[in-house]
Amino acid sequence: MKLQNKVILITASTRGIGLACVKECAKEGATVYMAARNLALAKAEADKLISHGYNVKCVYNDASKPESFVTMIEDVINDSGRIDVLVNNFGTSKPGLDLDFSNTDTDVFLDTVTINLRSVFAGSKEAVKHMAKQGGGSIINISSVGGIVPDISQVSYGTSKAAINYLTKLIAVHEAKNNIRCNAVLPGMTATEAVEKNLSGEFRNVFLRNIPLKRMGEPKEIANAVVYFARDDSGYTTGQILTVSGGFGAATPLYADLSDKTSKR
Repeated sequence: MKLQNKVILITASTRGIGLACVKECAKEGATVYMAARNLALAKAEADKLISHGYNVKCVYNDASKPESFVTMIEDVINDSGRIDVLVNNFGTSKPGLDLDFSNTDTDVFLDTVTINLRSVFAGSKEAVKHMAKQGGGSIINISSVGGIVPDISQVSYGTSKAAINYLTKLIAVHEAKNNIRCNAVLPGMTATEAVEKNLSGEFRNVFLRNIPLKRMGEPKEIANAVVYFARDDSGYTTGQILTVSGGFGAATPLYADLSDKTSKR
């Protein structure tokens, strides 16, 4: 129960990595607030966890409405009196429109970068006001390995995640005086519903050839990294960019081809 008595707010938390973070933080004893646009869905998921004895609540957040990043923090403060951890999990892209540099519309690029960056900046800015008053806190940004390893498409999404990695370090440096830590978790290809819907089996197979561990990550494995950054055990860790990607990007760019040749010997 490493998160006993901590109050944690997680955005975009009704499915995938966000929901896994809710579950793992709740299992460690935290009071977890699910921030979501679809409150009915959030409540349904929260009720399941409550039935198992966990303390999970819901607050409203719609990334398209900047003011809701302020109100979600206020709702947590009004209900619990504090916020110890903010997990900025929200992120979006438009796979059919977010293409390579030459073929991505400028408005698509700017819209994606704006909404993804704003979700981290606006929520964190409001959270640090309260964290500073209470003596500290932890901000955890869910970025992507795509923010450090350029893809052949999704120029908007990758740029937004690269910016979030840098913003993570800025927040860590600027807010250290208030005992507020900020770190980022960068998932690689993860077995979520979104991946199943948006990526073809052929693409997944090609991608897996370049992952040394030869499999997709599980949402729980990403959530475990979030739990670490939320715990007091990581109290001396800030400004870190942690990839949880099965080794993707760590090997030579020739990894897949060389592995194939080696396996045929």
